Amino acid sequence: MTDRARGSNEQALNEEFAQFSVGGQRVYGMLHRPAGDAPTHGWPSVILLHGFTGSRTSDHRLFPLLSRHLAARGVASLRFDFRGSGESQGDFSEMTVAREVEDTLAAFDYVRRQPGLDPQRVMLLGFSMGGLVAAMSATQARPHRLALWAPALPDLWLPFLRGGFLPATITDYNGWPLGRDFLQEVTRLRPLDAAAAWGGEARVFHGDQDRTCPPEYGVRYAQALRCDAVAIPGAGHTFDNLEQVEQLFRETTRFLTGG
Repeated sequence: MTDRARGSNEQALNEEFAQFSVGGQRVYGMLHRPAGDAPTHGWPSVILLHGFTGSRTSDHRLFPLLSRHLAARGVASLRFDFRGSGESQGDFSEMTVAREVEDTLAAFDYVRRQPGLDPQRVMLLGFSMGGLVAAMSATQARPHRLALWAPALPDLWLPFLRGGFLPATITDYNGWPLGRDFLQEVTRLRPLDAAAAWGGEARVFHGDQDRTCPPEYGVRYAQALRCDAVAIPGAGHTFDNLEQVEQLFRETTRFLTGG
């Protein structure tokens, strides 16, 4: 039976709404647990970080599908909306990487308090800008393992700095109010240095046809993390092909479960 055929059986897994506060604002998400009794030390788990202007569902439901895929294989997960994104409180104009790192650390505190989950085996997976945030969070969050999907670098946002100058107010980015603080911060971010300082077990996954965060980004992260980079043949930034998604899930699960 293929992974796609098994999908209908995964609906019976334990899923519950999650919420916690950061800076007086509520963060909303979904916690997925494997079915059945937890092992003695609790289930391993992974926290999923979405990308720029994304949400906890991610593109074509990648995150809920991954969460159910992992739960069926004994791994719990928390996927949540950063403040100012999805259904969480806050405004997108307040969004910065530093704030998203704060959200990530709060998510680790939340998961490590959950009954039935192993507080020593909480992992971290970030997609696109979420990969950048994951790298910036790793030394403080201390994940058991770190996975990056198509991780972004600050270069992506430099074109917003018109002629090298910060915009005076909010930038209208396709209806998203992009704040001046984010653009000011992006020039100071050093995610590769943060990745190199971590030193834990990691893996990078990227599509070899990614035009948003090119494969070179993944290679640079893998070099900084001193880990393998897994290329998904033919895949673009959001892995828009069922075969590519199946390979991405298979390779990601193999890494997270130590296979």
